[in-house]
Amino acid sequence: MPCIHSRHTPRFREQSQEAAASLLPFRPTAGKEGAMILDMFRLDDKVAVITGGGRGLGAAIALAFAQAGADVLIASRTSSELDAVAEQIRAAGRRAHTVAADLAHPEVTAQLAGQAVGVFGKLDIVVNNVGGTMPNTLLSTSTKDLADAFAFNVGTAHALTVAAVPLMLEHSGGGSVINISSTMGRLAARGFAAYGTAKAALAHYTRLAALDLCPRVRVNAIAPGSILTSALEVVAANDELRAPMEQATPLRRLGDPVDIAAAAVYLASPAGSFLTGKTLEVDGGLTFPNLDLPIPDL
Repeated sequence: MPCIHSRHTPRFREQSQEAAASLLPFRPTAGKEGAMILDMFRLDDKVAVITGGGRGLGAAIALAFAQAGADVLIASRTSSELDAVAEQIRAAGRRAHTVAADLAHPEVTAQLAGQAVGVFGKLDIVVNNVGGTMPNTLLSTSTKDLADAFAFNVGTAHALTVAAVPLMLEHSGGGSVINISSTMGRLAARGFAAYGTAKAALAHYTRLAALDLCPRVRVNAIAPGSILTSALEVVAANDELRAPMEQATPLRRLGDPVDIAAAAVYLASPAGSFLTGKTLEVDGGLTFPNLDLPIPDL
């Protein structure tokens, strides 16, 4: 019975309790004898798949998961970047597996779930991090541009999630899916019609998927603000560009990839076991965009 139906019937409560009991690895341990609050943030012996894991946010999340005790499959297009991240994961004492592939194609991304089970024997966590779209003016954005942005940002996440969930249920009894959205899915700025629309769709997809997959699989999202990755390296190196962005951010700094990695650990771990369908806005408190593209009035 889907978890959104017949919530007040005795049978539903019984089924919910049975489902919760089957998810003990994803439930809090606080209150048990000898348990500490930090134990709730551990990912010991979990297996995670992270797309776009060769650099930036994906690499930071992969390393954080390893430090929390997880084994990680990372995928992206560039083998050398993946190998460097895998070396850091192994240095943290965990296993790593790399897959060099063009993840712009949803059918390719979907294969990662089975590869993780083949290598590690199970799958517990998926981080749908791959995505992105170049800014452009609205009148220069074609319907194909919109379709491509949706496929890259939402289609890939859906394909991997659909492939992963049956394996999570079979091998682990449940799991956690984390989608990387963006503050531009919530805020409006010129030049982001395709990207912002796709990221907004991913945030709502998160809410819808969470209801379809509860209670055994939790689905949440993170909406990063301006994070100092390679995408902002020009800004980071230019005081005239960086200073206004920092000033327009309530916390007066740009984000670090570890800020996003910490949020991902929270959502993936027992500490976040009572969250599903939520988007964590890790953006320094933004209420309006902190970077305006030089797009003139019509």
